Amino acid sequence: MDMEDKLEGGTVRSRRRSGNKEETGGGRQRSQRGEEVEKESMMMELTRLVQKTVKESSWWERRGIDCSILAAAFLCLPPAFLLLASSHLFCFLLGVMMMGVTHAVITTKGTHLASHGALSESQVWGKFWAVFFIEICGSFSSNVGIQAHIKIHHAHTNVIGLGDSSMWKVPFLPRFIYLFLAPLAVPVITPLVALTYLRGQPAVCVLRTILMVSLGLYSQYWLLIHVSGFQSPFTALLCMLVCRAMFSVPYIHVNIFQHIGLDMFSPTRRPKRIYQMSHGVLNLPRNLLLDWMFGHSLINCHVEHHLFPQLSDHMCLKVKPIVSRFLSEKQLPYLEDSYLSRLQTFFHRYQELMVLAPPITELVGVQ
Repeated sequence: MDMEDKLEGGTVRSRRRSGNKEETGGGRQRSQRGEEVEKESMMMELTRLVQKTVKESSWWERRGIDCSILAAAFLCLPPAFLLLASSHLFCFLLGVMMMGVTHAVITTKGTHLASHGALSESQVWGKFWAVFFIEICGSFSSNVGIQAHIKIHHAHTNVIGLGDSSMWKVPFLPRFIYLFLAPLAVPVITPLVALTYLRGQPAVCVLRTILMVSLGLYSQYWLLIHVSGFQSPFTALLCMLVCRAMFSVPYIHVNIFQHIGLDMFSPTRRPKRIYQMSHGVLNLPRNLLLDWMFGHSLINCHVEHHLFPQLSDHMCLKVKPIVSRFLSEKQLPYLEDSYLSRLQTFFHRYQELMVLAPPITELVGVQ
């Protein structure tokens, strides 16, 4: 065999090795593409199952039940103001409790559903309810609230620096104060924070927010003076603070318990949606009081809510068996834990979870 034949044979063998590498690389790429398609198809499959259930449900199930709960809360306001006018201690305390529960239902369940447009199929009415519940009742800007909750928290759930519930972290506070005392200041802090976030907003939105927040606060104050018969502005304002702060402690707890301490992701490297939500969202068990005040989507159906945020509270509860069964069949986590267990976790691991930045989770083979 002469030199030319050797060179030619070597070139052929080199081409074969190169071809084998290309085939191997192409095989890996095809495998990765296949995995991506499988992940997407899993979410599409679950979406079809849920949409089928939603289409088969009546308006009463889709929206009516939750609208009725909100209507019942508003109907409880007149007797609550009248009970606060009573000279009997028991009736007065009953009025305080009724006002506190009513405020929690309207400002937590109502604002949350309104921010997702879950109270009406009409966009016009959806915008109206968002302004009514978030600004008048909740003392916050609807534009800023929707931007922070829908476009950041839901779009970037458990992504460090974006949707990791960082707005509820106050690292310089000791754990006992943060978990049990600081939340009592939420009614005072909320409108002040709303004002700081109005910078850069259109002038019309700024003016509307200031007027609506002022209307909501002053209307309650006026009713306490003229209907409940409070004799001084101080006692009326104190009653407002007590009623508005009555359930702010579990409100803050719920906001952090269901995300912080779970898998966290990098802004530049995150898993597909179904993996992100199944690993980064947790359900609390059913609780009659919290379910009614905060809604199923914030308590025992939080996983379902993050997968399908447009659903109402009752529909989240209805599709819960479908979602839990599907994730189990696909060998994906369906995280659940008790309120007390999460409280103990945060109390003992406060420095790690709330002061230091939580570590980024690498879901190998998922991103």
